[in-house]
Amino acid sequence: MTTIISRTLRTSLRNTALGIAGLTLAGGAIAAPALAADHAPTGVQAAAVASASSTVDAKKLIPNGVQGEQSRITLTSEQTDNAKGIIAATKKNGMDERAAVVAIATALQESKLENLGHLGERNDHDSQGLFQQRPSSGWGTVEQITDVEYSTTAFLNGLKQVDGWQDMPLTQAAQTVQVSAYPDHYAQWETQAAEIVAAHWNS
Repeated sequence: MTTIISRTLRTSLRNTALGIAGLTLAGGAIAAPALAADHAPTGVQAAAVASASSTVDAKKLIPNGVQGEQSRITLTSEQTDNAKGIIAATKKNGMDERAAVVAIATALQESKLENLGHLGERNDHDSQGLFQQRPSSGWGTVEQITDVEYSTTAFLNGLKQVDGWQDMPLTQAAQTVQVSAYPDHYAQWETQAAEIVAAHWNS
């Protein structure tokens, strides 16, 4: 009798534990594959491990350290999509994560990652798009420079012509392409740009 009660108790406890773990019983068998080892990761843990292994280290995307105080904005879904578009165009052009950091930092400064059309009286000459490129300066038509892939490619083509841009401070590399009236302002976006690239380069 003691043995029967003990077996019943063990079975009851086992079924309760399985129920808490979210597993179901079917004909006395666990309706889920057994783990190979006691400490094998669950599906959620395995996904987290896989995600972590594919994440780019943001710090490695800032090889020379940042210059000055850093700025940050909260991105909308549209701004995030534009950042992803810049990353996709960077990959398509065969350039690396650092190029994407420079491009996104530039777009953060120029447009806050908003694909701007003409702003009327507030517009800087005929500048438009993510990088505030000017048709009158040969960057392309309005339709072209407000296309994320085209405008990014145009920026990257300019960056490719800057000898040693990979080893320059970000703001110097960006300024050489953009020829801005505020050449040091790109530096403030380097941290956020690196974090954006780290988050989305492999996504």
